[in-house]
Amino acid sequence: MEQHDLASRPGVTVARLTLAALAGIAAGGAHAGGLTLYEVGTEDVGLASAGYSARAQDASTVLTNPAGMTRLPGTQVTLGAQLLYADLGFSIAQGTSPALGGGDGGNPVGWFPGGGGFATYAVNPNLVVGFGLAGNFGLSLKYDDNWAGRYYARQSTLIGLSLLPSVAYKVTDKLSLGLSLNVMYGYLKNTVAVNNFLGPDGELSLSNGTWGLGANVGVLYELTPGTRVGLTYNSPVDLNFSANANFSGLSPGLEAVLRQRGLLNSNVDLGVRVPQGLMLSGFHQLDNRWALLGSLGWQDWSQFGKVQVGVDSGNPQSLTTNLNYKDTWHIAVGTQYQLSEPWRLNFGVAYDSGFQSGTVPPALPANWAWRFGAGAQNQVSKSFSWGVSGEYLYGGTLDVNQQAALPVALGGRGNLVGSYPNSGILFIAANFNWKF
Repeated sequence: MEQHDLASRPGVTVARLTLAALAGIAAGGAHAGGLTLYEVGTEDVGLASAGYSARAQDASTVLTNPAGMTRLPGTQVTLGAQLLYADLGFSIAQGTSPALGGGDGGNPVGWFPGGGGFATYAVNPNLVVGFGLAGNFGLSLKYDDNWAGRYYARQSTLIGLSLLPSVAYKVTDKLSLGLSLNVMYGYLKNTVAVNNFLGPDGELSLSNGTWGLGANVGVLYELTPGTRVGLTYNSPVDLNFSANANFSGLSPGLEAVLRQRGLLNSNVDLGVRVPQGLMLSGFHQLDNRWALLGSLGWQDWSQFGKVQVGVDSGNPQSLTTNLNYKDTWHIAVGTQYQLSEPWRLNFGVAYDSGFQSGTVPPALPANWAWRFGAGAQNQVSKSFSWGVSGEYLYGGTLDVNQQAALPVALGGRGNLVGSYPNSGILFIAANFNWKF
């Protein structure tokens, strides 16, 4: 009954639009995390993730398959560093509301750093412990302030940093089991423009950090000394964010409506689920020069698409946004070639199916992807090696078609139509490996 009464009051449309913006910005945060990277600066970059759960050639197996640690004697350390450059320019098309202007937003990603660090220690020939630190979940987008889609997304950041204490045990000469706890710190920051009717836009922002806990379980089976199969299960990780809805630059009328509705400085609870996944990989040494690697994976993005948003205020409201994501499949093939005694070359290609149907939102311009990788490793001595690698991710042309309930002149977000032509990401990585 209260909702019906409010609907007849002047200005309630603005309040409802702003409440919808709370849900939209929260979903935007989820969208920004709708990308799990296989790339953390290690040798896997040059292989495009081929052999991901079976390679176990350095300490990064703490992340990819903890069971692979049983192949690493003594103490081993791997450090990976990388830069990615994303080309995600937006092209405005006919159908976009003229009142939104002609700003294309610039390149919302540009350069973005990444990497990881890993260490293993063999307690005895059958028991190995390890630790890893990696950030392979999420990305950050920041558009120009005046771009046409500012009422849908201005800045959207969701990043997960994983701490991975790990243990592996060699059950038999052929079978090893491994377990990693995934202690993840998640950071969320989002801003979206608010339509003030007249004058410059206001802004709504959310910012929060939280912890989540999951586990990675690995199995490695060595059929022969040169042939092995690995399987890794990554459990879901729940990140329960709780952030103040901070409004700024609001017109006096809109501010009064929001205060009446109890939305000013309200608390927004947002649950984001990092999806569970499986990765099955194989490694086969053909001869003293050539090795073949492959991977087949699945990720549960359909569960990630369910985002709960709660507004805790004097007049509580709640919204549920179902993003209708699809589960994804991953396939990769690659090869290693021993060029000489110190030099090994890596090559790989991979495909990931799309998790979004049809068009994409500007908070996550990503869907299906092809990966093409190449790299080189140099064994300087028995105790030290280093490598460089590069990978290009091609995401095709991504169409956007956001339709608003109301036009901009009446406080709506307007219609945003366009595309990200020939989207792509370039990864440049270097890794360093020590054995003690």
